[in-house]
Amino acid sequence: MSPHRSKSLVDRDLACCWHPYTQHGAEVPPFAVARAQGAELHLEDGRVLIDAISSWWATLHGHGHPALVDAMTRQARTLDHVLFAGATHAPAVELCERLIAAAPPGLARVFFSDDGSTAVEVAMKMAYQRWVHAGEPRRTVFVALEGGYHGDTFGAMAVGDPDPFFRAFEPLLFEVRRAKPTGVGELLAELGSSACAVIVEPLVQGAGGMVMHSEADLRAIRAACDAHGVPLIADEVMTGFGRTGALFACERAGVAPDLMCIAKGLTGGMLPLAATLATSDVFDAFRSTDRGKAFFHGHTFTAHPIGCAVALASLDVVEAEGTPSKLGAIGARIEDGLADLRDDERVLELRRTGGIVALELRPPAGDAAGYLAQLGPRLRAAAIERGVLLRPLGNVLYALPPACTSDAQADAIARAMRELALL
Repeated sequence: MSPHRSKSLVDRDLACCWHPYTQHGAEVPPFAVARAQGAELHLEDGRVLIDAISSWWATLHGHGHPALVDAMTRQARTLDHVLFAGATHAPAVELCERLIAAAPPGLARVFFSDDGSTAVEVAMKMAYQRWVHAGEPRRTVFVALEGGYHGDTFGAMAVGDPDPFFRAFEPLLFEVRRAKPTGVGELLAELGSSACAVIVEPLVQGAGGMVMHSEADLRAIRAACDAHGVPLIADEVMTGFGRTGALFACERAGVAPDLMCIAKGLTGGMLPLAATLATSDVFDAFRSTDRGKAFFHGHTFTAHPIGCAVALASLDVVEAEGTPSKLGAIGARIEDGLADLRDDERVLELRRTGGIVALELRPPAGDAAGYLAQLGPRLRAAAIERGVLLRPLGNVLYALPPACTSDAQADAIARAMRELALL
């Protein structure tokens, strides 16, 4: 037996692991998860937590959904992996066809990658290289929303708001201009022929505090892009696959982007897979007899057959079970359980879009608002004590549970959020 086996899993973790978005000099030890099923996480010490944040917004139908497990197992026996440069396979082709049929109109090509940050990188590279091919290489400035977050790779960091995540990297990032949703048109007019593209998290800005803007705002951004001749990139990594009550947030606003980034719920959260969808106009800008005009981007596991098979099974579940409507109903139930807090002086705002419910709390005296608010870790610990996994964004307490969440579990989530707000 390994000498490490005599120690607890948490102790072994503390000796060798480096966790994401974790200050190891200040955080409490992690909790050890033994297994998961449906909307529940079963811990090594016997406790059970309701996964109210879908394990970082990815678990769409619930943990261990049988249809997804079966698809993964069948595909692993048939074709586990093959390169996607110069080869193809049925799960990838069928998934491309299904995604194009389900996506906003005009999106006609699918470029696979591994995670949400990379899907964003791909979209930005496509947007800029298209201008290069058109003889306009000076169009280098991206426009993004204030408080936006698009991932942690360098391009994604550049278009994300640097405060508080990316200040250390500012000297290495390219120029990005930011505006409120209502100010995008004015900013594009100011930038003129230097503007490259606009990137937005449609309707809900996730890591920035579950900030929500209207469908009219999104339509106005689309109109501004059309007026100034620049492409719109929709980062639907978090909002896609029903989280806003529609399959895609853009669908709710009747907006079709030029490029759309998806990940997280694409495989129901079971395997890492991402994609960037593009219009024919974007794709045709790269089609040439000149090999030097190809889109030079790729990954070892691009269009991974097992991931594609699981994604297809997840789409089947979305269609069969009406996942967007289910998520919307869960969100509405949680919101109803918190509705009377709108008038409480400790609450700045209660807001909801689809299955995403955010309760923005007034920070205690001496504590700042925002991601680094000291209130966040305290709320997280208090939620776990109540049997609910919540990961507040500073002073913003939010729920984003999977579609299998029962009425009783939704009520338990609302009850925990209520108790935390009134601490």
